[in-house]
Amino acid sequence: MKTIEYDPNRSARIALLFYADGEKRYILAPNGLQVGQVILSGADAAPEVGNTLLLQNIPLGTVVHNIELRPGQGASMARSAGTFAQLTSREDKYVIVKLPSGEIRKVLGTCKATIGSVGNSDHALERSGKAGRSRWLGRRPRVRGVAMNPVDHPMGGGEGRASGGHPRSRKGLLAKGYKTRHPKKQSSQYIIERKKK
Repeated sequence: MKTIEYDPNRSARIALLFYADGEKRYILAPNGLQVGQVILSGADAAPEVGNTLLLQNIPLGTVVHNIELRPGQGASMARSAGTFAQLTSREDKYVIVKLPSGEIRKVLGTCKATIGSVGNSDHALERSGKAGRSRWLGRRPRVRGVAMNPVDHPMGGGEGRASGGHPRSRKGLLAKGYKTRHPKKQSSQYIIERKKK
């Protein structure tokens, strides 16, 4: 591992790796990774911070991140700063994983995951301090629907400071807690326990 760098497109830091064959690649920098540390990936790798293994080869109770949903697809779960998932048990060819949201689901044992939690865990504690800092990041001011006229928003209008009724988007769709997941989604069979509200 050569350097740990800032990435403007994500909350976590990234680490630059120099492979033995001369190739260079970036990975998400896990907590506790040091510059100069050797990182391994594959079946013969030890379950140490930064190493990538198949889920079936990782000991139960281990904290992991960068989890694949399908073998060879690439990591898609637990990639945000400070997040991690935990291996709780094994069931046939599946591994039971507890995700950061509280959801418990089955993942194929042939999928890969990286040992440790994602670095930059203090990201959640950051305060912007002033509106200008949000502007630097390209975020423009957002007007509340309640403050608009009825022609502009379903929650607009009313005499005085009206609360606005049921929370809705500008297009009239329910907001705040409206379920967007399809009830017959094929992967629902792998979810043992839904995420906690």
